[in-house]
Parts: sequence; C-alpha cells; structure tokens
Amino acid sequence: MSFTVFLGNLPVWVTKDDIKSWLNAENLVYDDVKVIRNPETQESKGFAFIDTPNAEEMNSIIRRFDRAPLEDRLLRANQAQPPRSKGQPGSQPGAGPAQPRGPVPQGADRGPRRERGGRKHRRPNQSSQGPQSAFAEELAKVL
Repeated sequence: MSFTVFLGNLPVWVTKDDIKSWLNAENLVYDDVKVIRNPETQESKGFAFIDTPNAEEMNSIIRRFDRAPLEDRLLRANQAQPPRSKGQPGSQPGAGPAQPRGPVPQGADRGPRRERGGRKHRRPNQSSQGPQSAFAEELAKVL
C-alpha cells in the first residue's frame, strides 16, 4: 500500500528542496518529494507528492500542511488518490457526468461540477504549428 500525500495550492516558485526543508524543520519523515512541473516550461504546476514510509507519517504531514497559510493562499494536503486510467468512464468528453479532477479528500463530496471546455480554456492544437514560446524555439534549435 502506498502512503503518498498530495500537497496542492503551492506557489510556482516552490521547489523540491523547499518542501524538504519544511518537512525537516517539522521533524516529519518522508521518502521522496516530487514537484509536478509543466514539461515545456519547467514551471511548477502548483502541486507536489510526498511519499512517506507509513500511514502515521502520512497523517502527520497532512495534519501539519492542510490549510497551512503560505503567502496569500492556504495549502491543501490530503492522501493522494491513484491515477485514473485513460479508458475509465468520465475521462473523455461526453462520456457521462463530469468527474472532479485531482485528489479528493476522503468523505468529501464536491457535487456536480462542469468541466471547463469553452473557447477561452481550450488550447490550440500545437502539433501542426511551430513552437509557440521563446523557450520552445530555442529548444527546437538545439534539437
């Protein structure tokens, strides 16, 4: 059984070393920390996963960091849910009611939720277009 903490609502500047130093300062035990980043820009997506050796350490980290203030936001910490497979119902548009994304605390009921999908939130298909950012252009030159 995996004991992993989802740590969300992080500012983009937070690094793996920042989280490790917070855990060490609180004498909390962990196995590994993974800050999830955008593969194109390497900017943090605002969440991380903390692997712990047992349920007690996982619960200690959750108690310490859930709703902890950082800058002008409250962090979210809860037990990470296993990833859904791509073929699972609700993972494709029009395949039933919208499913909440990301980890949901046990016992929490978010109720019905509309998926974003309006023109404002859609990304253009970049496979047929050239690189969109200066970083992508530089990367394309190197490759």
